[in-house]
Order: sequence, then C-alpha cells, then structure tokens
Amino acid sequence: MTINIRELVLDILLEVNEKDRYSHLVIRDVLNKYQYLEKQERAFLTRLAEGTIEHMLEMDFIINSFSKVKVKKMKPLIRNLLRMSVYQLKYMDSIPDAAVCNEAVKLARKRGFGQLRGFVNGVLRGIARDLNKLEYPNKQMEPVLYLEVTYSVPAWLSEKWIADYGIDKTEQICAAFLEEKPITIRTNLTKCSPEELQRILEKEGVTVHPLERLNYAFEIEGFDYLQSLDSFSQGLFYVQDISSMMVAEAAQPQKDDYIIDVCAAPGGKSSHLAEKLNGTGMVEARDLTEYKISLIEENIQRHGLTNMKAVQMDATVFDKESEEKADILICDLPCSGLGVMGKKTDIRYKMTEEKMADLVNLQRQILDTVHSYVKKQGTLVYSTCTIHRNENEGNVAWFLEKYPEFELVSKEQMFPGDTYRDGFFIATFKRKSL
Repeated sequence: MTINIRELVLDILLEVNEKDRYSHLVIRDVLNKYQYLEKQERAFLTRLAEGTIEHMLEMDFIINSFSKVKVKKMKPLIRNLLRMSVYQLKYMDSIPDAAVCNEAVKLARKRGFGQLRGFVNGVLRGIARDLNKLEYPNKQMEPVLYLEVTYSVPAWLSEKWIADYGIDKTEQICAAFLEEKPITIRTNLTKCSPEELQRILEKEGVTVHPLERLNYAFEIEGFDYLQSLDSFSQGLFYVQDISSMMVAEAAQPQKDDYIIDVCAAPGGKSSHLAEKLNGTGMVEARDLTEYKISLIEENIQRHGLTNMKAVQMDATVFDKESEEKADILICDLPCSGLGVMGKKTDIRYKMTEEKMADLVNLQRQILDTVHSYVKKQGTLVYSTCTIHRNENEGNVAWFLEKYPEFELVSKEQMFPGDTYRDGFFIATFKRKSL
C-alpha cells in the first residue's frame, strides 16, 4: 500500500490548525505510526509539516494576495491544502511547480472537494507564476506587519518585543527561530565520558559536533531518528538544549546535596543534577500528573540513576514536610514557552496576552508555595523557556520585594540567535541565614 506523504501532512495541519493540537506531538505520533517510511519520506513529511506551520502567516499573506476568497473564509481542508502547497512553491525548489499544483488538485478531489479543484488550481498557478513579483511589507514603514509576514510572528507579539527589545533585536530573535536546528545532547557522565560517547555515536553513523561552552555537550545530525540509536536506548545521552543545561550549571550542586525540582517532567534538568552529584545525595523530581511522573521514571531507568526519584505532587499545594529540606530548589515553572518557538512552532499561534498574564499569576503562586522549602544558605533557581519580561525580570523583582530573606546571586536572559538555540531565563537566589 502506497502512503501519500502529502496527505499525511494535510491531516497533521488539520489536527494542529483546526483542532488546536500541538504540532510536535502530532508529527511525532504520525512518524511513530509510519515507522516503516523511508528516511527521505520521513524528512519530506517533517520539513513540509513543520515548515508550513512555521511560515503560516506568510503563507496566508501570499494566498490572500492572489485569491479573491480570503484564507479565513475558506473551508479548513482547502486553506491547509493551499498553505502546504504554497510552502512547497516558495521554499522547496526541488519540486516542480506543476507537480505541486497537480498534487494539490488530486488531494482536493480525493478528499471530497472535487468541485473546488479549479479554484485550487487557479490560485496555485497564479502564485507559481507571479510569486517573485509580490511585494512584502516595508520594515521602516510597517515594522509590525513586516515581522508578521516575513517571520510569521503574530502582530501583538511583535509589538510587545519591539517595545521591550527594539526592532533590530526583535528581528534577530525572529530570524533565529527559523534557522535550521540541530539536536543538542549532553553526555550521561555516570555511564561514559564525552570522548567515549562521541566514538560510539560516530560508529552509529551520527555526525557529532562538540560544543565549546560545555565539554560534555554535542550537536548531532545525520541519523534517521533517535529511537533507532542504541546509544539513546542505553541512556548514554540526554537530548537537551544548551540553555536548559545551564540550569544545573547555575545550581552548582555539591556532594550529598538534597535537591527538589518542583515541576520536573520529563526530567532533563533533574537527571542532569543527579549526574552532577555523582551518585551522592538525592534529586526529588516532582510533577502534577501520573503521566508526567511516568516520563520522569522512564528517564531515571534509562539513565540508570540511583540518586533520583519521581514524586507525584502539586507544586501549588504547600507540603509541610518539605520545609527547609532542600539544599537546592529548582523552579523551572510552566511558562509561555516563547523562547522555544523554533522547536514548538505553533506556540506563537496558541499563546495570548491573557494566557501569559495567567501564567505569571501561576508562577507567583508556585513561588509563594515552595520558597520555604529552601534551607537557610540554600539555593533557589528560577527558570523559564520564554523571553517575556513579566515572566522573567518581572517575577524576579516581585520575588525579591516579597521575600527579603532571599538575595539575587545572578540572572541571565538568553536569546535565540546568541550563543543559544533557545530563548531561556535563569535567576539564582541564595536564602540568607537569618
């Protein structure tokens, strides 16, 4: 049975754009279901699905420039079919324009929209013919619209970032989200050295690039998928962005420390800390649901960690037994995730100002609840994977004003496009010995 890859992508887009599911989860599920696809087919599916979602506002601008019926008025299947077809016309040079148009018409007919095949064909052929003549918004005259169309960043978000960081920094951030993103991993130092891991990966046919900033971290590429690597299933490494690795670096765990991570799933930062303790102490990795705890336990098992345990607990509910228990408290809290838009491309379309305000309130509620778990002279590390100021600097200022028994040791806002792949924020506090 021949699988139509474009039809799989169309179904992914319908799930993500019309049913509000997260793209990385939908794509992962499809790739798992069709594991027998050739490497080239998997790569085509991933690129077309991710690329269409990543550039969706630009795709809509192009379609609206050539179609009398605007995108919002189209039937869901037709608008997503046109989006993925325009992405191929604009960004996938190896596919002939005629093939893109013909495949789209076939798919429209196959999915019950044969009466619209003339419309689909007409719009796509018009775009194929005159796309290079289309004028984009001007950066100086319409900076918000320019960012929205060029980088598919919603207008309200562009406005906020321009106000916070200026147009040039905002453009640098937006451009970084669209760059090719190799996978970053860190060595499980309890099982092997970085040199051994590099040799093992290269034997498996993986291209390995050591990272200067952290001597145990690498960027890897040139493999089919992670689960196909024995080194992955053996827990010799953990997939984690370098900015996320900096949480354990900021925490500076010492031998025999007791560490509590209040929102730990899937357990990357917790396992990193456990490895740094070198078999001593204990990392208590907590999270809210049974499912999240199962993710943490899976990582504990795969990495062979004896000094880490998973505990199901609600971070917003005070736990008397945890009071002054932690040498280090990790508060990597639920956030808007705008720093990882390069990996989770559809966050930009799902996030709203109201949701961000709710998240700030949740972050403060959790900090209110858990700050007393830190021992005197202990460390609290607060981190998010966002570049939204209220969730970062705003929360630091609020926390220091409300809890003067803590002092700020360091804080760093990391931007995508600097040293890091992801945008991330880390603030480290020390509890005074009052």
